[in-house]
Amino acid sequence: MIAPPIPPQRSGIPHLAALTGLRGIAAWWVVFYHARLSLTDWMPEAGIAVAAKGYLAVDLFFMLSGIVMWLNYGGRLRREGAAGAPAFWWRRFARIWPLHAAVLGAMVAFALVLLATGRDMANYPLAELPLHVLLVQNWGLTPDLTWNHPAWSISTEVGAYLIFPLAVAALRWEAMRPWALVAGVIVAALALHGVFTLAGAQTLGEQITRLGLVRCIIEFGIGMMLANLWAAWRGRGATGLVCAAVCALCLAALWLLDGMETLLVPLAFAALLLALALDEGPVSRLFSARPLVWLGDTSYATYLVHFPLLIALKLVAVDESRQIGQAAFAAYLIVLPALSGGLYRWLEKPAQKWLSARQPGTRKTASA
Repeated sequence: MIAPPIPPQRSGIPHLAALTGLRGIAAWWVVFYHARLSLTDWMPEAGIAVAAKGYLAVDLFFMLSGIVMWLNYGGRLRREGAAGAPAFWWRRFARIWPLHAAVLGAMVAFALVLLATGRDMANYPLAELPLHVLLVQNWGLTPDLTWNHPAWSISTEVGAYLIFPLAVAALRWEAMRPWALVAGVIVAALALHGVFTLAGAQTLGEQITRLGLVRCIIEFGIGMMLANLWAAWRGRGATGLVCAAVCALCLAALWLLDGMETLLVPLAFAALLLALALDEGPVSRLFSARPLVWLGDTSYATYLVHFPLLIALKLVAVDESRQIGQAAFAAYLIVLPALSGGLYRWLEKPAQKWLSARQPGTRKTASA
């Protein structure tokens, strides 16, 4: 099987559309994870069970981020060295902070209404607000998730972004043999499993405020290695099928072995991402379909806005049973993608473009 040609962006950077589609699906897995306990009156048990594992989508995000950062910035940082790090950090700030700040601002307004009306403010501690503004709230500085809960993973991504230029400089990842990269992925997964085991955590969703940062950094590193494996293996026959088989074996082992999630899920996801990136068949074309790619493009907005929108839905549509009816949830499923698309088009992308054009230390060149 010959790997497909990867359509380049204008800069020549490869764009793996199937992984974008997967990111969209993962974002909606998180949506159902947070809503699941309010849907038990009518959602089948199997659906609730699948939704209950939605916290694992974050592990896909972390690895995807490592892949994307390497493909977009690895070569550039290799050429520019330490001098290129500030520009990289500014571009990541321009990408993630404006939408985060907008959603957080809306939640601050909501919290002030709660405060003015004497309502419970336990989930919105004003003393922790500066940490959330700076996106450092999940660096072991707070005991509980507060404000916009899903933003904890964005906080840990900031930590990975800070380390990324150092990681690029530390090793010539692109020169490593495939076997060494595979060994690196396995060692990283074992290290993650060891950290969680020592902390007494049996699932990847436990102790988020304590373990979330190390979880992100290790899985981000796995993603960097996956990007280099993709570069080494693209066009080499049935390698993608082998990766798919490894993913299936890991999932089968997870089914049979209790308490091995922290080891087998990262390995399964690593194999899944590599299989999908290398594939040229119908599976890759399915994940590259325009609707799924659109979900992937708007996934950051979906991820950040779905939680406060769910809070608003519960305020207006939930009674003492704390259950969301089918009609109310259907309305939520209509409003959320519409809101995500609007935020992506009219806030996220324009703010990113505006900030990127105002990077500190750069001068505007006069037009001829």
